[in-house]
Amino acid sequence: MSPKDAPLREHLSRALSWESAHISLEGAVKGLPPRLRGKRPRGFTHSPWELLEHIRLAQRDLLDFCRDSDYVEGDWPDAYWPDSPAPPFPRAFGKSVAAIAADREAFQAFVEKTPDLFAEIPGHKGKTVLRSVLLAIDHTSYHVGQLLMARKLLGA
Repeated sequence: MSPKDAPLREHLSRALSWESAHISLEGAVKGLPPRLRGKRPRGFTHSPWELLEHIRLAQRDLLDFCRDSDYVEGDWPDAYWPDSPAPPFPRAFGKSVAAIAADREAFQAFVEKTPDLFAEIPGHKGKTVLRSVLLAIDHTSYHVGQLLMARKLLGA
């Protein structure tokens, strides 16, 4: 690791948490009534649960892609979206939020400790750690925006 990388690593870590220019994922779901978590707003493709769980599944996949030499990509779209618009049990929503936070912290630790952010991930030509981190940031941002829109359309 080069000391010159420190500002980039710090920026990526902050961006993964969405505490700067965007609402955090936790802020986007805070206070969402359980009765609305599995509802799809009229004219909207996904429920808040589907969006939340998709964020969790995709972020975990990107983290595994970066740090697991035995990584195997899941089948699209089945491996990256939940089976139902509603959480399967009452505490599933909270468990998903907690898992996203834990994986985000793992991603932040990985960004801090990986020797070379620009290194190509073995076996994946042209795909670097930096690309995967930026993809995780972009992907989460997009779907947090959708979560906020779903809340608005559901009157929450």
